[in-house]
Amino acid sequence: MYYCCGITDIGAAADNNEDAFLIDHMVMTSAQVECDLRPPFIIAVADGVGGEEAGECASRLSLELLSRVTLNKKTDLRSETMKIHECIKRDGMRNNTYNMQTTLCGLYVDENNKARLINCGDSRMYRYRFGSLTQLSVDQSLVQMLYDEGRITFAEKLSHEKRNVIFPVLGNTQEDPKPDIRLIDDGIKRGDVIMLCSDGLSDYVTKGEMEYILSLPMRLSKRLKWLVDRAIANGSPDNITIVALYKNQ
Repeated sequence: MYYCCGITDIGAAADNNEDAFLIDHMVMTSAQVECDLRPPFIIAVADGVGGEEAGECASRLSLELLSRVTLNKKTDLRSETMKIHECIKRDGMRNNTYNMQTTLCGLYVDENNKARLINCGDSRMYRYRFGSLTQLSVDQSLVQMLYDEGRITFAEKLSHEKRNVIFPVLGNTQEDPKPDIRLIDDGIKRGDVIMLCSDGLSDYVTKGEMEYILSLPMRLSKRLKWLVDRAIANGSPDNITIVALYKNQ
């Protein structure tokens, strides 16, 4: 059995919320949700790209389509993700909205409790285990590429002027994305917290701050709200969305 909660906040400076989150079959663009889950299920975060209504539409549509995927041992997550990409691209072109794009970071837990990561863009997945936070996803971004090539340091990566440049995401009309879909090493163990978030959180809350807040003896939903408040206090001008999954059995 798993406990899951999610929260999305427009943030301190944004005029609209281009983020959305999915918990099983519920797609949310506002408010907070808590529920228990039994496999198979998918949870995900999407961060719209393109500004104004384009980003909002893309993030919401990606999760609505993902929520309709039939989940079983034969599910081809890569194929289903690319179908979502094509649908968003067609919808954007049909409405002359060529910047209708979105990141997608999701977790699929199958009927055998095996966990798979789905990632396209720079929204993130972390695993909190025994007081330590580990990033499971790899940012599909320019600064991540420069860091991997050894051209910039980790410190430079955090403050680089091009840190918001990401590789093609869902809905891109110029180039198809290359979603990262793989089995999560060492899976999810009892007591683990898997956290998915948009960059409105990860760009403004340090790993140490995340670890401290996640360690607090309070309901997970309250810890998520504290993380949102910390991101805003640290100057995040963006929308902030978090979904967290706790394995309690």
